[in-house]
Amino acid sequence: MTATAKMRSVRIRETGRDRVFNIVNIIFMIVVLFITLYPLWLILISSVSDPDAVLQAKVLLWPVDFSLTGYEAVFKYKELIGSYLNSIFYTVVGSALSVVVTLAAAYALSRRFAGKKLVNLMITFTMFFSGGLIPIFLNVRDLGLLDTRTIMILMNLVSVWNLMVARTYIQTTIPNELYEAAVMDGANHFTYFFRCVLPLSGTIVAVLSVYYGVARWNDYFTGLVMLRNRSLFPLQLVLRDILTSLTSAGSSDTFFAAYADNLGGMQEALRQADVAKYCCIVVSTIPAVLLYVFMQKYFVKGVMIGSLKG
Repeated sequence: MTATAKMRSVRIRETGRDRVFNIVNIIFMIVVLFITLYPLWLILISSVSDPDAVLQAKVLLWPVDFSLTGYEAVFKYKELIGSYLNSIFYTVVGSALSVVVTLAAAYALSRRFAGKKLVNLMITFTMFFSGGLIPIFLNVRDLGLLDTRTIMILMNLVSVWNLMVARTYIQTTIPNELYEAAVMDGANHFTYFFRCVLPLSGTIVAVLSVYYGVARWNDYFTGLVMLRNRSLFPLQLVLRDILTSLTSAGSSDTFFAAYADNLGGMQEALRQADVAKYCCIVVSTIPAVLLYVFMQKYFVKGVMIGSLKG
């Protein structure tokens, strides 16, 4: 029997202190899990419960008197569907363009060239300092991008953190010998990037897609500052308007006033206010949650990539 086999056959005896530690650790993790998940579960069950049960705090673990009145109220808002489609467009197109530009820049930074340290310093500098909101707004206006779909895609196109993660991945995963072999076969940088780097970068492409996708889906500030045409509003901005109207239902131009007749009067609309708030949260977060669920393994890899020095 080899030494390795002997070590495998030896069973480590668990002491009393080890058992106590394991029990305490499991209890602690269960408590943390409950504290983390229960608010999300409460929002979900409140959104499908009767408004009266929600107002009386009867909804604790399960839905009470299952009802979809909150969702009916929210989806009667005419701009909601259009804003949903806008957010899908901004997220898909913007994330795809961000991934392409980020990978191209990361590849360039992974190569050796004169002035590389200065370029890295200038890029890193933008992580901590910017020109400010007013200069950015004036610059966008002068470029003719104000109140257009283009600004929703170009704004925040590249994240410096994501750029550094991608650069680290290329440096640590793709050997430089592959580049030398490609050059000997007559390949230039473009050929090497598209035929060698991209096919070997499936993991980092998935990681960047998660990062950029979630960030763009949740972005409302860009639309708040740069858009005036309500037909271009993203979902988050429309939901923000709905939530604002829920807190000022007495105004004549609010969501409730606009749909008071359909909801059975203003009093009924006010009764559904809290449920509608929960519904807005569910509508806006489900796509991001699903993205994390299906891309979880890539998200973990992205965190590990970012932990390496490059």
